[in-house]
Amino acid sequence: MDRERTLLQTRTGRSVAGATVLLVLVTVAGLVALWPGSSSDDGVELGLKDAVRAAVVSVTPGSCEAYAGPGCRVVAIDVLEGRDEGRRSSLILQANRFSPEVAPGDELRVVRSAAPDVAVDQPATQPYGFVDFERRTPLAALALAFAVLVVALARWQGVRALVGLVASLALVVFFVAPAILDGRPPLLVALVGSLAVMAVTMSLTHGPGLKSQTAMLGTALSLVLIALLGVLAVDAAQITGLSEEGRSLLQLGGPPLSLQGLLLAGLVIGALGVLDDVTISQASTVMALRRVNPGLEFRRLFNEALSVGRDHLGATVNTLVLAYAGASLTSLLAFSDQGVGFGTAVNYEVVASQVVAMLVGSIGLIAAVPITTALAAALAVRLPAETVPDAPRAHAH
Repeated sequence: MDRERTLLQTRTGRSVAGATVLLVLVTVAGLVALWPGSSSDDGVELGLKDAVRAAVVSVTPGSCEAYAGPGCRVVAIDVLEGRDEGRRSSLILQANRFSPEVAPGDELRVVRSAAPDVAVDQPATQPYGFVDFERRTPLAALALAFAVLVVALARWQGVRALVGLVASLALVVFFVAPAILDGRPPLLVALVGSLAVMAVTMSLTHGPGLKSQTAMLGTALSLVLIALLGVLAVDAAQITGLSEEGRSLLQLGGPPLSLQGLLLAGLVIGALGVLDDVTISQASTVMALRRVNPGLEFRRLFNEALSVGRDHLGATVNTLVLAYAGASLTSLLAFSDQGVGFGTAVNYEVVASQVVAMLVGSIGLIAAVPITTALAAALAVRLPAETVPDAPRAHAH
């Protein structure tokens, strides 16, 4: 606390704090201006919100062919929620490669597909339709295991990181998605939402000191660069967004949206997590070098920290590339199955959109290293050595 107070007594410290406060104020103003209003149900009702839990009792193949075609299966279910809770009913699974494999004991999400006055215990009326498997219990168990490991290894900083994660998800769920559905510009919503997520997570995880403030400014500049490059790249490559997952649901069940804008919004949000890690690492490296050797001038401090950033950058870019490659794996397999070579497959939008996102995100990530390093070095050399923050104990690569 004394060090932070001393830091604010310097002109450089006040400049950084002022720029950070301005960034936060702009972000808050953006949140207020773009905050979604009351939602309206103008789209076609898909029934997804009416899905209820059901438990599979038995699966009987072939007993429905007279009204559902060859190879069909009758799945007897016990309805666990909704108007038919406690009653036994059924659903029909057709014979095709996209039909799920279910077994007794499985829990499903099903939706009432017959009229209210139709009996639910007659398979021929096909009273229920399959929506998806019920996954919340295993997902909750996995999330709990993740939280326990984070707290056990990172202790108090891990708790703060989890709080930041919850806040980030809340911003995406309660601001980004509803604002886009409310007709706000998707790219602007994603940019403001990402800045808000960045401010919350960095402050909670690393504290509101000079390292976090420098990393916030570096991340903000990099996010703006990614947004601008994304607009140019998507326009140049004529990416329409029509190949994106979920477009059918959005087109059928909601207001008309800019699919290209949604693609750009996903690009910005997807790059944020990696940017946070890189920028805080570079800011920490600069501060540590400055404290170890207060005599380092800007050029030497920048070059030494940049050499560390290059090592970190190689692994991080590889992580980003593999993440997008994994997202395109199914499409690449489909093209390979059709005998389409990579050079041709990459021209199709389903793959090209991932390539654009990967390259734009990587360019922004690469730019974040010198941007944050230069910013941190320019600040550090103007500060008394005793006011420079210590390197974080829990952050290592």
